[in-house]
Amino acid sequence: MAVADLRVGDVVLVRSGGRVPADGRITEGSAELDESMITGESRPVSRAAGDRVVAGTVATDSAIRVEITAVGDDTALAGIGRLVAQAQAAGGRAQVLADRFAALLFYVATAAAVLTFGVWWALGDLDQSVVRTVTVLVIACPHALGLAIPLVIALSTAVSAKAGILVKDRLALERMRTVDAVLFDKTGTLTKGAHTVTATAATTGHTEQDVLRLAAAVEADSEHPLARAIVTAATDRGLTATASGFRSLTGRGVQATIEDVRYAVGGPALLRELDATVPDDLSATTASWSQRGAAVLHLIRLSDNAAPEILGAFALEDEVRPEARQAIAELRAEGIAKIVMITGDARPVAEAVAADLGFRPGVDEVFAEVLPADKDRAVADLQARGLTVAMVGDGVNDAPALARADVGLAIGAGTDVAIESAGVVLASSDPRGVTGVIRLSRASYRKMIQNLAWAAGYNIVAIPLAAGVLAWAGITLSPAIGAVLMSVSTIVVALNAQLLRRVKLTPAAAQ
Repeated sequence: MAVADLRVGDVVLVRSGGRVPADGRITEGSAELDESMITGESRPVSRAAGDRVVAGTVATDSAIRVEITAVGDDTALAGIGRLVAQAQAAGGRAQVLADRFAALLFYVATAAAVLTFGVWWALGDLDQSVVRTVTVLVIACPHALGLAIPLVIALSTAVSAKAGILVKDRLALERMRTVDAVLFDKTGTLTKGAHTVTATAATTGHTEQDVLRLAAAVEADSEHPLARAIVTAATDRGLTATASGFRSLTGRGVQATIEDVRYAVGGPALLRELDATVPDDLSATTASWSQRGAAVLHLIRLSDNAAPEILGAFALEDEVRPEARQAIAELRAEGIAKIVMITGDARPVAEAVAADLGFRPGVDEVFAEVLPADKDRAVADLQARGLTVAMVGDGVNDAPALARADVGLAIGAGTDVAIESAGVVLASSDPRGVTGVIRLSRASYRKMIQNLAWAAGYNIVAIPLAAGVLAWAGITLSPAIGAVLMSVSTIVVALNAQLLRRVKLTPAAAQ
């Protein structure tokens, strides 16, 4: 049955690895669901009969039956789309200052030319009145004013694209210089968005290499994200073993046989079921992992004639990007007053990541356990405090906040919805690009002001000279000289804009 054919009340079967087609309620079975697209939660969440599920979430380890309760515009995804539209409609459009100056110059030059002709004619010198009037019209340079900002915009766009920063909305780039709070989504932006094995521990008599090798063999046939992380860690270290008789224990773990010995890998639920006790030499370590928000799995040796024996444990976390710490430090160096992190993850996980990134207590902030609408409200709350907010994210659930923020920056590896909602797109997943956007915005603004000051100052000085205000002192300008000066003023504006190419947008390591 196609998604478009679903109706409220229909019951659909979602197999392991399948995606829930619409919002609904589980009527049969239980599974761990990957809800990261909606909530930002980095670890799978257990769902059982009676629990609600939303469109787009993925069953990671078993099949479930779902009764459809909302389709089309009534689903959570459709609600996110409405939040994006509302946030985008809330933003205003600024007028381009250079256009106003250029338009004003037309009237100023025309009035100056008429006044010059009238004054010189009144003085009885018709030849001078014509020459002075022509010189005024020639030397008045709307080109410099008209090009002052567009040239900077064109150069800044080209420079940013070369550095992997794609500017969709030039006004977003201009506003970036005023930002004093940067709000980062955690999963996929400050972290890698996938669990990795960050620590391994073995009980007395076993080695970490053996524990990891055996656990990877047991997990080899599982499609669970945590299982993939363990297998990847073992593969990277060249640790291999072959298992048979794979069996999935829904919501608890997996089991398999290696060299005629049965092993299981699972979390706290499996330990309770097997009535297995964590050895003293391991319990303190695993407790510290849990306190910082890591998912903890154990390798257990099973026997028909003896109690289950725990051989080791693994800490699996959504690993912080190495460049994220540098990104935070660079933002502080640029004078950003507040760094904020927002995530659907549990509070302990969020606090652990913030501590790892070096967040300042009492200055920087962490929003945890938030839904898409909460992210949008978090941005509005920061703005209500008088802060100019830049939001950096990559997921569907970040789209409303990206649209609501004064500047939305999407990670290029993120979803199409996030990219569409943002004004600036970072082609890479490197959060250090945010600092590059700030530098470019400030440099572009300086060049705009310099060009406008030069173009306006040139006309303020040149037009009276061309009109002959210093003729009494023998200082006059011919139309030819006026044409040369007019061209020089345009060249100066163009050359000044070219200096934007010297702005360094990426750190040396990234280059």
